[in-house]
Amino acid sequence: MRLRNIPGAGDVIEASSYVIHDPESAKGCWETLFPKMQPIHIEIGMGKGRFIMDMAKAHPDINYVGIERYSSVLLRALQKMDELTEKPENVRFVCMDAKTITDVFAEGEVDRIYLNFSDPWPKDRHAKRRLPSRQFLEKYDKILKKEGTLEFKTDNKDLFDFAVSELPEAGWKAKEITYDLHNDPRLNEGNIMTEYEEKFSSIGNPICKYIIFR
Repeated sequence: MRLRNIPGAGDVIEASSYVIHDPESAKGCWETLFPKMQPIHIEIGMGKGRFIMDMAKAHPDINYVGIERYSSVLLRALQKMDELTEKPENVRFVCMDAKTITDVFAEGEVDRIYLNFSDPWPKDRHAKRRLPSRQFLEKYDKILKKEGTLEFKTDNKDLFDFAVSELPEAGWKAKEITYDLHNDPRLNEGNIMTEYEEKFSSIGNPICKYIIFR
């Protein structure tokens, strides 16, 4: 899907103190970019940022990094941040393609990765572009701590089945799997929804989720 370019988006992003403009230089020292040195959780493909901002407010003892490829979408996240009366200090944003994630985070630097409602890239020839693919799992394995966690949510069952099938190919094993998160009292406890999750669940689409430990 081609997103509409928004004039001036780059200028707003460049001027924001919440955006890390040279993420490669932060490799190995992300903790120092926050007021407090705390565990690092990242969301890849954060969209308009609702999830990561809500997580940052709910868990002030964790530092969050939201990664978004498209400047027009990151702009919307920054606008949402500006609208907040109390802005969380434990969240930062990066505009980048996730395929270079190992250039930005050092080995074992990340405690948890969130993939929420990722682009399904439905054509078979594009499978390696899917964020829960084995190609990306290999990258996540390099930046996660030994006890690190990866969480993936989607309403797209075909994508979820693909994601689950990729785990053994990359040497991973799911700790928890559900095909109906909102009707699973244990896994849904404390769940913070994304914009897409709220939209799709409201029309009856079950939400799938897995949790895997490195």
